[in-house]
Amino acid sequence: MNDTSPPPSPSSAPPTASPTPVTTPLQPGQVLDGFVLEARLHQGGMANLWQVRREQPLPGEDFPLIMKVPRIKGGEDPASIVGFEVEQMIMPALKGPHVPRFVARGDWRRQAYIVMERIEGDTLRPRLDQAPLPLVEVVELGIQIAHALTDLHRQHLVHLDIKPSNILLRPGGGVVLVDFGLSRHDFLPDLLEEEFSLPMGTGPYMSPEQVQFIRNDPRSDLFALGVMLYHLSTGERPFGQPASVRQLRRRLYVDPIPPRAIRPELPPWFQEIVLHCLEVHAERRYQSAAQLALDLQRPDAVPLTARAHKLQRSGLVRRFKRWFLAMGEEPRPPASVGAQVARSPVIMAAVDVQGATPALLEELREVVRRLMQTEPGARLACVGVMKTNRIGMDELTDAQGRSHHVQQLIALKNWAHPMTRELALEDGRLTFHVLEAPDAADALIEFAAKTGVDHVVMGARASSALRRYLGSVSAQVVTQCACTVTVVREPALPDAPGGDDALISPSASN
Repeated sequence: MNDTSPPPSPSSAPPTASPTPVTTPLQPGQVLDGFVLEARLHQGGMANLWQVRREQPLPGEDFPLIMKVPRIKGGEDPASIVGFEVEQMIMPALKGPHVPRFVARGDWRRQAYIVMERIEGDTLRPRLDQAPLPLVEVVELGIQIAHALTDLHRQHLVHLDIKPSNILLRPGGGVVLVDFGLSRHDFLPDLLEEEFSLPMGTGPYMSPEQVQFIRNDPRSDLFALGVMLYHLSTGERPFGQPASVRQLRRRLYVDPIPPRAIRPELPPWFQEIVLHCLEVHAERRYQSAAQLALDLQRPDAVPLTARAHKLQRSGLVRRFKRWFLAMGEEPRPPASVGAQVARSPVIMAAVDVQGATPALLEELREVVRRLMQTEPGARLACVGVMKTNRIGMDELTDAQGRSHHVQQLIALKNWAHPMTRELALEDGRLTFHVLEAPDAADALIEFAAKTGVDHVVMGARASSALRRYLGSVSAQVVTQCACTVTVVREPALPDAPGGDDALISPSASN
């Protein structure tokens, strides 16, 4: 929507980065640019929040409204004023279920404000007082926040102030991210970087690269989420409550106490995920929020490294070495938020290890290998479906007593082994998943949607009249998946007769 305040006249100077608006105290019942101030909901150090409504409701605007107004009395931190300007620029550019709907913004020359959707729900902040929380609750919160960050990063924005008080929990489920005053958008001016040269963020949650003045890396938000997962699961902050830049820099060389040293009952896979998020170098963290969400949803497939088994901090010698290296280290920022997201897709290889021919399996592996070779930051999930009965009991083992599930998992790993060895994918970029479901297409589509898959690669067997009539698994995935789908077919034999398959190339994408 457009601003409700009138545009400046041609002779008016544009607002400066540190404006000085003319303000008067706002009162309940006051009308401001067509919005009636009903009640002040919150008085913070930087802004007040007002419950408002339109004097003349607009068609389709059937949600409650809230107005955010900066507190300006003189003597404020200039960064808080510039941060409000940043939020005014960014809010209209965002959309989706994980951000409040933008409604209007006010001119700084009269009264600055932002009107947006009011989210009925509490922030995550009170849950910190209840920490440590049950693991299942921590993991579910982590999944929801990771999905919200995936959506935000795909809109070319890194939040840079992810913390419990900036995460709202919808009563019906899902999370909403708020307070974009420190955020960085690829396509908007970064006023904070232009005007200030100090690290900006909230001390306990700031990433090492933020401390080193990098403001365009979406992996910074994953570090902050790792801090929250640590705190919610252990009741303690991994890096304390730093109050100076010197204390902030300690996270460049002092690693946190491993979570299992505080709560031994936490499983190794959870510590693996948390410490993966808290790596000092962004290149060693999860490369995207979607990759993190995948591990949180499928912990049984998380590859365990030395991180999972640590029970104490690194020794003094290693700490000194890290300190020495950090003294002159220059972080390598991505070209942009969008560039980092684009180079870190989640690729799903849907492999029918039991029904596909050797030639089709080989062709599928070659296509996946080429994709992984050209996407060094990609994560590969190899997925198979074990069909189950809709009604009745399933045979879980074969005649020799071997688990069907385990046998299919082994077959998946055998299929990927040549590619794994060639591309050295053992570093957490590769996971295996066997889904149990009565309908293979539905299972694959659901997995892709829930885990934020960017690209599905799957094989399709030779066509037949029956399969064309009933519809194939690959056809259903192509038509119903929201992401890119590449369908791989067997190479046609030179003397093969003509037919439907003769008109189909070895691979095709939607």
